[in-house]
Parts: sequence; structure tokens; C-alpha cells
Amino acid sequence: MNTFTAVVERCPETGLYVGYVPGFPGAHSQGETLDELNANLREVIAMILEEGMPAMAGEFVGTQTVIVA
Repeated sequence: MNTFTAVVERCPETGLYVGYVPGFPGAHSQGETLDELNANLREVIAMILEEGMPAMAGEFVGTQTVIVA
């Protein structure tokens, strides 16, 4: 079993949740709910993994607050 961290945003134009796994080429999807997005991401990642584990281009570290005067 593999665990991946997805970044999730909500599109202001469509209202859809959009998610991607940083550094994992092709691992992105969308959904009307967070549950639908999660299911869609699991499906996409499973399809990608059928070809073997891809070389990760990066690793999610976290978020950071930036204050600009």
C-alpha cells in the first residue's frame, strides 16, 4: 500500500475541487466533492502505478505563510 499527499484547491469559476500529487507526473484530477476527488485521484494513481512506480520529481514538504507589506 502506498500513501501520497495531494494538494487540493477549489476552482472559483467551476466550484470543483482540483487535486494533484506534487512531483508525481500525471497524478491530478477533479471532483464535485472532496470524496469524489479522492476517489478520482486513487483511480488515476492506480492506473499510473500499473506501469510501475514513477520517478518522483519532487517531494511535498508543506505550506508556508508569506507576508508582504
